[in-house]
Amino acid sequence: MADTNDAAAAGDMRAVLQRGYGGPEVLEYGRAARPVPGRGRVLLRVAAAGVDRGTWHLMAGRPYAVRAALGPRRPRDPATGLDVAGTVVAVGPGVTDRRVGDEVFGTARGSFAEYAVTRADRIAAKPARLGFEEAAVLAVSGLTALQGLRTAGRLRSGQRVMITGASGGVGTYAVQLAKVFGAEVTAVCGPAKAELVRSLGADRVLDYTREDVTAVDSRYDLVLDLAGSLPVARLRRVLTPRGTLVVAGGEDDGNWLGLHRQFRALVTSPFTRQRLTALVSLQNRAGLEELAELVAAGSVTPSIGAVFPLERAAEALELLVSGGARGKIALTV
Repeated sequence: MADTNDAAAAGDMRAVLQRGYGGPEVLEYGRAARPVPGRGRVLLRVAAAGVDRGTWHLMAGRPYAVRAALGPRRPRDPATGLDVAGTVVAVGPGVTDRRVGDEVFGTARGSFAEYAVTRADRIAAKPARLGFEEAAVLAVSGLTALQGLRTAGRLRSGQRVMITGASGGVGTYAVQLAKVFGAEVTAVCGPAKAELVRSLGADRVLDYTREDVTAVDSRYDLVLDLAGSLPVARLRRVLTPRGTLVVAGGEDDGNWLGLHRQFRALVTSPFTRQRLTALVSLQNRAGLEELAELVAAGSVTPSIGAVFPLERAAEALELLVSGGARGKIALTV
C-alpha cells in the first residue's frame, strides 16, 4: 500500500478555474495549486474529464439557491468539473482499496485539471474496453440514468418506457439501460439525432419538432423525463392508469429553485393512482461498479459526440448549452 508520496508534493498544475457566475466566459484556463489527498481520499492524475449539466449549473449559479452553498458573488472554491477518469498517483491515510497506478473512473470535484482529489468510494476500476475519454463520461450521466430507471422508475422487464431528451448525455445511457432491463423503449429527440438513438436500441423514435409526443395513442408504464420542458399534466396523458412519471430535467424551470416541475409532480402524486416522482441522483461505488460490469459485458457503451482539449473547456460548455452535442462531451487533459 502506497501512502501520500512525492506525487502529491506541493506544486502547481494546469486547471480550468471559475472566477464568477455566468456563461462560459467566467471560466479561466491557468495555473492552480496541486491538491493533496486527505484521509479517505486519493489523488488522480486526470487523463480525461466529462462535461455534464451539473457543471453548467454551478458555472451559471442557477438555480440561484446553489449560490448560498457555493458563495454569493463567486464560488469560494474556483475548481470546476466532476466526471473524471485517470490514474491514482497518491492515496491518503485510511485508504486500503486503492493503489498507486490504478486506472479508475468516477467523480472528482475539480476534474477540469491535471490533478484532482476525490473520495475513495467515488471511483471504481476503469473498464478495460474503454479508453480514458469514454470512461470519463460514464459516471454522472450513467448513474443518473440507472437510478432514474430502476430506483425512481422501478422499471421491470416487459414494461413500456418513454424517454424524453433521449439523445443527450443521460438519455443515451437511459436508452441502453432500459433495453438491458428488458423494456420496450420509445425515445423522444430531434430529427438530427434520431439515427443515434436508434443505434442505441430504441424501438421507436418520436420527433418532438414535428408532433406532440403527449398526444400519441400509446401508453407507457414509465416516462423518464430528461428534456425538462413539458408540463407534468401533459406528460401524465401518456401514462397508463398506474404508470410512473420520473421528472429529472428542468433546465428552464425558474432561476431561484429550478424545481417547480418536481414539486408539482410530488404534490400531485398522492391524489392520483399514477406515481409521480422526482429524481435525485446519488454518487456511489456500487452504481459505478454495476455500470463498469455492463460496459465490460458490451451491454452499455458511452456515446461521445465531441472531444476538446482542456484549454477549450469554455467551448465545450458552450456546445453543451446550445443543445448541439450528440451524447456526451469529453475533455482531454
